[in-house]
Amino acid sequence: MTQPPSISLRPIGTLHTPWRTTAECPRNGRQPDPAPLCTAQVFPEFVDGLRDLEGFSHLILLYWLDQACYVQPLFKPPFDPQPRGIFSTRAPARPNPIGLSVVRFDGFDGADRLNVRYLDCLDGTPLLDIKPYLPTTDSEPDAAMGWLGPHATRNSNTTD
Repeated sequence: MTQPPSISLRPIGTLHTPWRTTAECPRNGRQPDPAPLCTAQVFPEFVDGLRDLEGFSHLILLYWLDQACYVQPLFKPPFDPQPRGIFSTRAPARPNPIGLSVVRFDGFDGADRLNVRYLDCLDGTPLLDIKPYLPTTDSEPDAAMGWLGPHATRNSNTTD
């Protein structure tokens, strides 16, 4: 079997949050309540790409969890006694630690900074991409939660 080509990612900016350590960082962006104001600062060469974001209430942010440590393919979530496959969880420690958050977009702070809420990453996290959240495309109200179903009430919106 041949190895796939290597992939190169280029950050487009930096995320700024109140959390400096993984111990401080919430397990998901819906905690704590109320969600603190965070910012997505975009590098100058990508500022033109922010054009026409006005009017969107929510965005999808993709980011690189640069301080996450890789875990084995099976691991035990903190609230569950049974080991689970890493791909059936939202844990940050992954083969490719790509984070994804649907955030509320609270407008611009200057030409290069977006005010957002519901992030769950450390201050200084590299931002990879921004996409508009489209309820007609991105929402699946009938989606099943797999093994997390029994934990849904106790751990609403869990990322593990």
